[in-house]
Amino acid sequence: MRKIFYILFLSLIAVTGMYAQQVDTVDVFSTKMSRSLKAIVVLPDGYDKNSAKKYPVLYLLHGVQSGYRAWTKVIRPALPEDASRLGMILVCPEGENSWYIDSPVNPASQFETYISKELVSFIDSNYNTLASRESRAISGFSMGGYGALRLAINHPDVFGACGSMSGAVDFRPFPRVYKLSTQLGTYAANKERWDKYVIVNILDKIKPDSLSIIIDCGRDDEFFKVNEELHKAMLDKGIVHKYVIDEGKHNRTYWNKAVIEQLNFFSCYFSKSKSN
Repeated sequence: MRKIFYILFLSLIAVTGMYAQQVDTVDVFSTKMSRSLKAIVVLPDGYDKNSAKKYPVLYLLHGVQSGYRAWTKVIRPALPEDASRLGMILVCPEGENSWYIDSPVNPASQFETYISKELVSFIDSNYNTLASRESRAISGFSMGGYGALRLAINHPDVFGACGSMSGAVDFRPFPRVYKLSTQLGTYAANKERWDKYVIVNILDKIKPDSLSIIIDCGRDDEFFKVNEELHKAMLDKGIVHKYVIDEGKHNRTYWNKAVIEQLNFFSCYFSKSKSN
């Protein structure tokens, strides 16, 4: 059956000349899950679908009990200005409480395939993107930080850079929270499965110099300890990465600040990739 995708143009802001910053809300059909999911696409000032100019893309993932509008409505309303300043497209997808994995216990939650294949394909087909791993990055906060690292590690052919802000990179210390049991089954009955999904246990998949990585966490964050452990494990394995520690808690105030450094990190990555 032929699938039809609808693009809703929500707002045009900060008009400059004949162009404008544009924020789209799109419906993306997932064949894997047999349903549509929304995403926000933030386009830089001067973007013109009919132009030959193409842009790198950064995917920003949200946390548990949040949604696709969290980044633009709550965390960082200035994202349109950021997209224009850095000359990149920003995509904020719906991830529900999926942890961005293909759940082995919930067929309706197959978000690893959705993000890494279906969504990326949709964005590259409908927008003027530089459709290569060298021009594609992914990051997120909390659950989204976990998801961004895991997706990039598992799909280095899709993403060339990744980041995490206050990432729930090891959820085993918190087995009864964050809705993990709906995706992996209970921790008590599925400890081996939970172990396989923790970021520190998939680091061996990272080939030397295959990913540009930035990890950020506040000192007063409940995930600070597991981020410290991940950082040390990456050092032990010789995995090059940028690790940022700052004052702050697990909240939007911290992420609004942290994302600025991450945006600049990815902008530098895209510029270096373009020059090579």
